[in-house]
Amino acid sequence: MELGLTFDKLLLIGLVAVLIIGPERLPKAAESFARIVRRAGEYLRDTKSRMRDELGPEIDEVDWRKLDPRQYDPRRIIRDALFEEPGFDTPPAPQRPVVTDPVVAEPRPVFTRTAFSRTTPPPFDVEAT
Repeated sequence: MELGLTFDKLLLIGLVAVLIIGPERLPKAAESFARIVRRAGEYLRDTKSRMRDELGPEIDEVDWRKLDPRQYDPRRIIRDALFEEPGFDTPPAPQRPVVTDPVVAEPRPVFTRTAFSRTTPPPFDVEAT
């Protein structure tokens, strides 16, 4: 997360802090700020070690960028799915032989995938919608 803090802005914040706090209380304020930063670092290190203990050493192998939910834009996923051309132009798969069930001894039918195109659309059920 970027806060947009540059060196100039940090210098200005420090100057304003010196003017507001004053030179008498500045050492004590800097000491308490350093203590807060130190505690935050310890808290983060402790949290990281607890996660590693609970999830195991595999936690280091996880690519966290792939799990970022911000990369999944539902509008893009739907748009890609709608405008994707179906792969019906590929040759059909070879027919599998009819397999007989040893218990029933009747041949089971082999189901094939029907290729639909713009000239032969899939059936439409008016009552289904």
